[in-house]
Amino acid sequence: MDKLFLALGAANAGTAVAFGAIGAHALKDRLSPKMMSVYHTGSHYHLYHALGLMLVGLLALQLPESSLMQWSGGFMLAGTVLFSGSLYLLAITGKGWLGAVTPIGGLSLISAWIMLAVGVLQVG
Repeated sequence: MDKLFLALGAANAGTAVAFGAIGAHALKDRLSPKMMSVYHTGSHYHLYHALGLMLVGLLALQLPESSLMQWSGGFMLAGTVLFSGSLYLLAITGKGWLGAVTPIGGLSLISAWIMLAVGVLQVG
C-alpha cells in the first residue's frame, strides 16, 4: 500500500491542478462568487491532501511496522474524495444536500492526520 499511496497522492495532485485550472478558466464566468469560493476551497484542500497522501506513503515505507500509516492513508484518500468532491459538486450543481457530505470528509481528514501523528510517535 505504501507505493500505492505515493501513486494515488501524485495522481490526486495532478487532478487537483486540473480541477483548479477548470475552475479558473471554464467555470469563472458560470459560477457565482460564493460558489467559486466553494470550488476553490475544494481545490485547495484537494492539493494539500494529495501531498499529505504522498507523505503518508513515504512514512509508511520508513515505518512498515505501523498499521496506523495504512489507516491514515485510507482515511486521507476517502476524506479527500468526500470533502473536495462534495465541494466541487456543490459548486457546480448547486445541490445543497451535498453540503452535508463535506463535514464527513473533514472528519475523515482530521482522523487521518491524528492517525499519522500517533503512528509516528508509536514507532521507535
